Amino acid sequence: MKLLYGVQGTGNGHIARARIMAAALMQRDDISVDFVFTGRAPEKYFDMEVFGEYRTYKGLSFITKSGRVDKWSTVKEANIRQLNKDIKAFDTRDYDLLVNDFEPVTAWAAKKQGLPSISISHQAAFAYNVPKSGNTIFDTLLMKMFAPTDLQLGVHWYHFNQPIIPPFVAEKPITSSGNGHVLVYLPFEEIEDIQQMLEPLSDQVFECFHPNIDEAKETGHIHWHPTSKKQFQKALQHASGVIANGGFELSSEALQLGKKLLIKPLHGQFEQLSNVLTLNKLDLCQTLFQLDTDIVEEWLEAPENEAIAFPDNPNILIDWLKNKDFSDTKSLCDTLWKNVQYGDKTQERLLALAI
Repeated sequence: MKLLYGVQGTGNGHIARARIMAAALMQRDDISVDFVFTGRAPEKYFDMEVFGEYRTYKGLSFITKSGRVDKWSTVKEANIRQLNKDIKAFDTRDYDLLVNDFEPVTAWAAKKQGLPSISISHQAAFAYNVPKSGNTIFDTLLMKMFAPTDLQLGVHWYHFNQPIIPPFVAEKPITSSGNGHVLVYLPFEEIEDIQQMLEPLSDQVFECFHPNIDEAKETGHIHWHPTSKKQFQKALQHASGVIANGGFELSSEALQLGKKLLIKPLHGQFEQLSNVLTLNKLDLCQTLFQLDTDIVEEWLEAPENEAIAFPDNPNILIDWLKNKDFSDTKSLCDTLWKNVQYGDKTQERLLALAI
């Protein structure tokens, strides 16, 4: 079986999910896969060895400014002519199936050329009855038309009795507890604004990662780092808590490790607002709607989260893809959710969760 795998590369979350799939697919002799990434400049990708000879295209991405989606700049920067050119030129004839993680070039190429396709993404979960916040008609249309596929298989922290699977999270908790620093990853915020928010909290060490930092530097209790998978995972493992935007993958990793979360959703991005809504319903995060030192100071005193054990081996999913029995999502979902372990308090909140 030969897979085409399209991945949205604007943020690191989609790539993190694809890395787990790629590592598992590398061990299979019965399946080959070609990866395609869109949404950022080719030189901006890092730690991509696991994907082999991957391809990149411009695709579409959201432009952000000061912690919010800049819709005008997003529309202005979108090169629809190039997108259509890439879709028309993309040849899907050598593939048996497209697996798509919110990536438009491969999705539309597969649709136009009749290649069977399936979305496996957090965005696909929003096609179903799950908690939503801030969604408009535009958002609904965008989710439907951005990267259309034959089947949508969502990924979320709970199944909500829908065709939704749990996230795969490779990072397991280490035996030692956090060493007291707080991990900060706010890539859509300005560095100066983050620095200003954290500066007064001199008793707390902050390990900050940002795509606009070129080399590591320390300014007192605030340590800045360029984006790096290895260094980031080390900082996450040893952190006492995480301050981040409302992306799905980092929140999933933090939940698995039992790290408390302070989430600042990206304004104008209903997916992140919806993530915060779900986490708040489960009492698994506190919310930062603007960069506020007082809220951070209060959150620093909060207890750790109950850890959630998510599956780390996607071979059950890969076998299901190979069998091509896509009419039966229930058995796949049931099998994967049996591998998820919630803490007692989280389980009680899930039972009371009302959509």
